Amino acid sequence: MRPQAGPAQNGGSPAGPPSSLTAGEPLPADPLPPGARVDLAKERAESQVDGVLDALDAELVGLAPVKTRIREIAALLLVDRVRARFGIDSGRPNLHMCFTGSPGTGKTSVAVRLAELLHRLGYIRRGHLVSVTRDDLVGQYVGHTAPKTKEVLKRAMGGVLFIDEAYYLYRAENERDYGQEAIEILLQVMENQRDDLVVVLAGYKDRMDSFFTSNPGMSSRIAHHIDFPDYELGELEAIGHLMLEREGYRLGEESVEVFRDYLKRRREQPRFANARSVRNAIERARLRHANRLLALGGDVGRDELTTLFPEDFLASRVFTGSTGVK
Repeated sequence: MRPQAGPAQNGGSPAGPPSSLTAGEPLPADPLPPGARVDLAKERAESQVDGVLDALDAELVGLAPVKTRIREIAALLLVDRVRARFGIDSGRPNLHMCFTGSPGTGKTSVAVRLAELLHRLGYIRRGHLVSVTRDDLVGQYVGHTAPKTKEVLKRAMGGVLFIDEAYYLYRAENERDYGQEAIEILLQVMENQRDDLVVVLAGYKDRMDSFFTSNPGMSSRIAHHIDFPDYELGELEAIGHLMLEREGYRLGEESVEVFRDYLKRRREQPRFANARSVRNAIERARLRHANRLLALGGDVGRDELTTLFPEDFLASRVFTGSTGVK
């Protein structure tokens, strides 16, 4: 599928010669004359891409380099769509990507918005995201991998396929592993059907680098490498406040510093997962809050139901040093 000549929501026709059309696609509109002018601001507004970009800013704290790259990709695709209206065919850009970073840094959330963005610009048909891991693609016996992988690809067609921890597809130490079969199928589809599918590989940067070294064919098909940095302490605090607000909670005045101290300590402990760890901390604080209210009994009002106190966090093993629940 080629970028559409007009706004995607208005059913604009794809650019390119009739011979490039697939069955059922409308004939392309005649190219604009060389002296014509196009209002880019109007094109941008009609594409509604700013709604997606604004949602990224509102939903995700920090990640300035990531958001900048997504905006650059959106600008390229929008300009390419305008170029197509003049009959200028640069060919469809390669949109396969690799997202690297620690868990909880927003990779999946950005992929969801990326799918929506590409759909609004007419580069994918459906705009949905299919998120998978090795277990969804690789079988456990001979003849099992190909059907599993092809079924996932079938579901993902017209959208974005997000493969988390993609390096687990390749296990060099096991000659009988079936992951290589899945990789070969993916490579073929990424090359031959890139007009109808965008693949995003994700995982830790060092492991993805090793994966690409061992699979140069996969590396050559990835156009955009985007690194997701770990969140700073202040950003983790902001994420926590956003999560609390969405859930209808707030921190009591004395809880603000306790929450900050919790995050500072938790960052230094094993298995810290950025925003996921923040979410887990809030969920456990809610459990303690609810249990505390029931233990107290009596009447409660809105303030009691929505305010987390220091003790809702201080019981965590992050403070107590115990090996129990967090």
